[in-house]
Amino acid sequence: MQTGTIVAIATAVVPQQGSVGIVRLSGVDAVAIARQIFSPPGQQEWGSHRVLYGYVRHPQTGATIDEALLLIMLAPRSYTREDVVEIHSHGGIILVQQILQLCVECGAKVAEPGEFTLRAFLNGRIDLTQAESISDLVGALSPAAAQTAISGLQGKLRQPIGRLRSQALDLLAEIEARIDFEEDLPPLDVDDVTAKLTALGVEIGQIVATADRGELLRSGLKVAILGQPNVGKSSLLNAWSRSDRAIVTPLPGTTRDVVESQLVVGGIPIRVLDTAGIRDTEDVVEQIGVARSRAAALSADLVLLTIDAQVGWTQAEAEIYTQIEGISTIVVINKIDLVKTTPVLNLPAKIGTIVETAAAIDLGIDRLETAILDIIATGKLTAANIDIAINQRQAAALIRAQIALERVLTTIEDKLPLDFWTIDLREGIRALGEVTGEEVTESVLDRIFSRFCIGK
Repeated sequence: MQTGTIVAIATAVVPQQGSVGIVRLSGVDAVAIARQIFSPPGQQEWGSHRVLYGYVRHPQTGATIDEALLLIMLAPRSYTREDVVEIHSHGGIILVQQILQLCVECGAKVAEPGEFTLRAFLNGRIDLTQAESISDLVGALSPAAAQTAISGLQGKLRQPIGRLRSQALDLLAEIEARIDFEEDLPPLDVDDVTAKLTALGVEIGQIVATADRGELLRSGLKVAILGQPNVGKSSLLNAWSRSDRAIVTPLPGTTRDVVESQLVVGGIPIRVLDTAGIRDTEDVVEQIGVARSRAAALSADLVLLTIDAQVGWTQAEAEIYTQIEGISTIVVINKIDLVKTTPVLNLPAKIGTIVETAAAIDLGIDRLETAILDIIATGKLTAANIDIAINQRQAAALIRAQIALERVLTTIEDKLPLDFWTIDLREGIRALGEVTGEEVTESVLDRIFSRFCIGK
C-alpha cells in the first residue's frame, strides 16, 4: 500500500496553449492541502463528488494565483481509491506549475510516472491488464487502438485470464487432494485432466495470437517509399496523406532527406517515410539523403518500391531490391496515366504484390491501402476478429504458461507420480497470475509504470 499524498500536473502543458490545466492530488492529506490553498466564496460544501468554485491563493501571503474549480472525490469512490482532489485552473505553463509548487510546499510529494495508476492497482481498483490498457488508451495512435484499449479497460482480457487461472487452480486442488487423501477419494480421471489441460493450452494460444495485432495497433506500421529519383515518390506521399508534405518538382533529386507522415489505414497507424531517390551522385548533400534512405528502408516493416511506368523495371531497381531483400515489398508502378499499356516487368519471384498508381491525379491510392491491409492480414493479424490485443509482457507470461501446461501433459504421458504434475501446473498458474498482477514482482511493476506519463 502506498502512503503519503502525491501531486502532479494531469494535463499536457504547452506554452501559451490549452484553456484548462489540471493539478491532481491523491492521498490521505489531499483535502487538507486543498483547503490550505483554495478559497471558495460563500457557504460551498466540501463534499465528495462536488465541484467548488473559488480562488487558488498562497497560504502565507494570501496572494491570488488563479480563479479555478475544485473537484473532490473521497475514498473509495475515486481513481486511486484514496481521497483525490483536482484543481482545474486556466491552462499554460506558469499557473499550473505555481499551483503544483503550492501543493508541494503544503506537504505533497511530486508523483512518479504512473504513480496514480499504480495506487489504483495496489488498492485493488483495477488489475494489471486494466492498468496497462489505461496507458495504451492515452497513447493510442488510431481509433482501433483506442477501442482495443477500452476493451482491456473494461476487463475483456482480465476475465478470460482470470477464468483460465481459476480452472488451473481447480485442477491443482484436485490433483493435490489425491496426493494427500488418495485412500479416501475415487481415482483421478486422467483422461478428464488431460482434456482440461489441453483445452486450457488451446485457449491460451488463441490469446497469444493477438500479440502481433496488439503490437501493430500500439506501435503502428513503418512504411518506406523507396525508388530512383523522379519516379513519383513524393507525389505518392502527398496523394496518400492528402497534403503537400513533400516538395514535388520535375527535377530528379528534389527530396534530400526523409520526409515523414502519419496515417491511419484500416485502423492501423502507419508511419510513412518518403525517402530521397537512390542513385549514385557527386552531390554531398544528396549522398547523405541517399544514405538515410537506405537506413530508413532497412528499418521499415514494409517497402513500397516505386517505379516509373514509362521506364519499367531496370537494373537500378534490381540493385535497390537486393539491398532490401527479406523486407516485405510492394512494387508500385506509378505514372500509369502516362502510358497506354502496363509495362511488362521482369520482377523477382519473391515480389508478389504489384499496385498501379497515378499519384499526380490521386489514382490507385485505395488499391495501395487494400494491398497493405492484405499483407498485414496474411502475415500478422491472424486474430483480427478478437477484440483484445495483448502486449509483449503479457504474451511472454502466457507463453510460459502454455509451455508449463505442455510439460504437465508430457509428465502425465510419461506416467510420473502426481507430485511431478503439480510442479509445472503451479508454474503455469504463476505465469497466468503475472498477466493480471495477482503474482507479480516489484521490479515488474516498476518497469510497467515507469512508461506512464507523470500525472496518470
